[in-house]
Amino acid sequence: MSDSRFPKRYADAVARLRVPSGFLLLAVFGWLSRPTLESLPMGVAIALLGLILRGWAAGHLAKNQKLVDSGPYRFTRNPLYLGTLIAATGLAVAARSWAVGGVVVGVFLLVYLPVMELEEQHLRKLFAAYGAYADAVPLLLPGFGYKGSREAFRWPLYRKNEEYQFLGGFLAGVVFLYWRAVHAS
Repeated sequence: MSDSRFPKRYADAVARLRVPSGFLLLAVFGWLSRPTLESLPMGVAIALLGLILRGWAAGHLAKNQKLVDSGPYRFTRNPLYLGTLIAATGLAVAARSWAVGGVVVGVFLLVYLPVMELEEQHLRKLFAAYGAYADAVPLLLPGFGYKGSREAFRWPLYRKNEEYQFLGGFLAGVVFLYWRAVHAS
């Protein structure tokens, strides 16, 4: 696309770094987190909002099969990424670490935004109606003017999209933070 914000070579390279960047976040999270029993409730509550958003999105997403404009896709074109950002922010709050928060923001800006752009280019090629959808629905921060379809959440899609893996990672992170908070004293 001519209005591309990121050079294609860069976006392609960072797309391959999505999973390794998750391991970097995990290492930073483990090393720099300083949770307390007081920081956990607020951070976990924020992270749960992201987890719920991701789960809701996964139950609507039929990857590459059709243009999805139901559920959270009525409000944002990227509810999975927004949910990830909210969950990671919540865990950074629970971890009581500005450094963890900074790495979350850096990875999101340097890795996830270019990946979202590549996915947009792919969806524009795949679905003729994507341009009109993209004009009506914000990239990331929710908007509320688009009606979309009213398809229901489907558990088989949630399972097919393997969202339970994110849930497992979230639970492991919470257990780690709790353990670290209890053993910090």
